Amino acid sequence: MITRLLNRLIQPEQEPEPEGLVALAAAALLLEVAWADHEISDTELALIQRHLQSQFGLSEAEVTELVDESRREHEESVGLYAYTRTINQAWNEEQKFALVTALWRLAMADDELHRYEEHTIRKIAELLYLSHDRFIEAKLRVKRGA
Repeated sequence: MITRLLNRLIQPEQEPEPEGLVALAAAALLLEVAWADHEISDTELALIQRHLQSQFGLSEAEVTELVDESRREHEESVGLYAYTRTINQAWNEEQKFALVTALWRLAMADDELHRYEEHTIRKIAELLYLSHDRFIEAKLRVKRGA
């Protein structure tokens, strides 16, 4: 199932499954931030799983499958554009802002913000057409614990 969704992200001319594609795209972006510092902690992984379950109403088994497949596919990454394009087509500005806030929460989960994590979030925010002000607002919300 996940491989089929990944292929549809890469080849959008196939008939889409919108909610599944958006979930996969969000998972890929969350994992991209987690991997930005070249290691993924158990805390980060648990946070990703909770976010995906909450945001998309996925079961624990579905989230585990999604994360496992995303990890395997990371080696042959197609870049961020396919994922952000999918999200841009499906979500409004507030939903994209919530995702960027989740990315910040993930990056700060280990109480240490790595420069590559911040760079990755900045790139994602730009590809999601969020203003720099919204990028900073999301970061400050997470820092304040909101």
